[in-house]
Parts: sequence; structure tokens; C-alpha cells
Amino acid sequence: MAADPQARERTILAFDFGTRKIGVAVGNTMIRIAHPLATVDAATVSLRQEAIAQLIAQWQPATLLVGRPVHADGTPHRMTAASDKFARELARHFALPVVRADERYSTREATAALAEVAGTRRETRKAARDAVAAQLILQAWFDRAPRGDDPNAAA
Repeated sequence: MAADPQARERTILAFDFGTRKIGVAVGNTMIRIAHPLATVDAATVSLRQEAIAQLIAQWQPATLLVGRPVHADGTPHRMTAASDKFARELARHFALPVVRADERYSTREATAALAEVAGTRRETRKAARDAVAAQLILQAWFDRAPRGDDPNAAA
């Protein structure tokens, strides 16, 4: 089957928001495989924005994806509001489309996945946890979105 001439490869950066650390993952809409990228661990909002700006400059994403934490039953909680604010700040600061994705259990799943990695020290696993959580959020988003859809429409 011939490739769709309208289809374009687009890079997506995904964020697992936390008040102290933000996990970042990257993937593209053609291959649809997410990879952990980095954990932004900055003491101030301005240092966090600077680190994110560097990642955006390097990867040139078409879309930013922010995990939206909610209770198991889907109701919002304190971190939901903080994550929503972070998503609005990204959209305003970087003038890129920002979509949201359910992130229930992503950190727990990332911790479990990293615990299975043989030979990895606990400190190394803990440092990678947030980026792996972002990877899980992005991969779940890719897996739910039908192929060929506009990445901004699949939230």
C-alpha cells in the first residue's frame, strides 16, 4: 500500500508533570514508539522552563502531550489542577498545541517496570522513573489514536 501523501511525520514531546520533577519522553507519529528522554529536575520555574525550552529547540515537536493525573475513578484532584496549569503555561510560552492524556498509574507502572531491570541500582531506577512514566503516557496515547489521525485530535 502506498504511503498517504498527506501523512507527515511529527515529533511529539510528552510530559509527566510533577511539582519537583517532570519526566519527558519523545516519539513520532509515523513509528509511534515512545522513548524516555529526560527528567527535568529544576529548583525554580524559570530553570524548568529553560530546560524544557532546550528540549523543544532540540526536538522541534509539532505537539506537546501532558499527562493528566486523576483519581482511579477519573475525578480530578489537587495535582490535576497543577498539571492543567502546567499545560496552559506550555501552550502560552511555546506557542505549540498541547493535548492532554490520562496518566492514571503511569508512575506506578514505571516504577514496576524499572524494578524488573536486572543490574540497575535503585538510585538509577528512581532517576529514570519520571521519564519512563512520560514514555508510558505517550505510548498509551499512540496506541489509542487511530493511524493517520491528526495528533492534536487524539487526546
